[in-house]
Amino acid sequence: MKRNLHLLVIDPQNDFCDLPASHLPLDPATRAPRAPALPVPGAHQDMLRLAGLINRGRAGLTAISITLDSHHRFDIAHPTFWIARDGAPVAPFTEISAADVRAETYLPRHPAALPLALNYLDKLEAAGRYRLMVWPVHCEIGTWGNNVHDDVRAAYGAWEEAALGIVAKLAKGSNPWTEHYSAVMAEVPDADDPDTQLNTKFIASLAEADQVYIAGEAGSHCVKATVEHIVDHFGGQPLSKLVLLTDCISPVAGFEPQYQAFLQAMQARGVQLRQAADVLPELLANAGRALGMDDA
Repeated sequence: MKRNLHLLVIDPQNDFCDLPASHLPLDPATRAPRAPALPVPGAHQDMLRLAGLINRGRAGLTAISITLDSHHRFDIAHPTFWIARDGAPVAPFTEISAADVRAETYLPRHPAALPLALNYLDKLEAAGRYRLMVWPVHCEIGTWGNNVHDDVRAAYGAWEEAALGIVAKLAKGSNPWTEHYSAVMAEVPDADDPDTQLNTKFIASLAEADQVYIAGEAGSHCVKATVEHIVDHFGGQPLSKLVLLTDCISPVAGFEPQYQAFLQAMQARGVQLRQAADVLPELLANAGRALGMDDA
């Protein structure tokens, strides 16, 4: 019998990939090559390995899910939201705390946003997972940077045609008042926005799989946050069902220790750490079962 092998790819988008010139189209407005907004070192090679795995093992994959970081230009984690005390813009990669805002070191550009921002920062810091980081404007809805890496998109498109299936696409991050690293829950869920709350239906669909292979970017943030939430809400299912494809994931530069700590913590809880070449035989064997070539 064919096994249910589910591939979950987290944010395999252009803005997160350190793309070579061959993958950078011209911007028709400026005639200059487009550039990723937040490239993760190693991400392009991660995506090529992942595309190769999908292409070679596609007949063994039962389901593919893709998450898509999807932001507005105005967002609490973008420079467009903030201003410094002296009126200067706030540079990307600035960390902002609730204490900073109360001291008026940084303030929302829109004065009416102050109580909402403070409420958010207080709740975020109380959760103890992250501090607010101002990132470059990235994965803006409707832009090239929001699109999936071309090789991965071509590979899962071929899977859709061969399997007569549909790759599930899960958008996250369009609520500008909360960060949404995790694909299954915002860092501070909004009671009035179901899209920011725990996605129990999607987690249940993963729990039904015999194996869930996980890849994507970045290992220090969106992959980390997503897997942590899945592990915490996996409904008693064995965590060995989850497999992190470590050669298809990379951390944001400067956050390598956080990524390594995440891998160690997940492995200690039972999540498997493997590489693409390690799981390809499983996909090929599963394809054989589908053809009736293997009754095992």
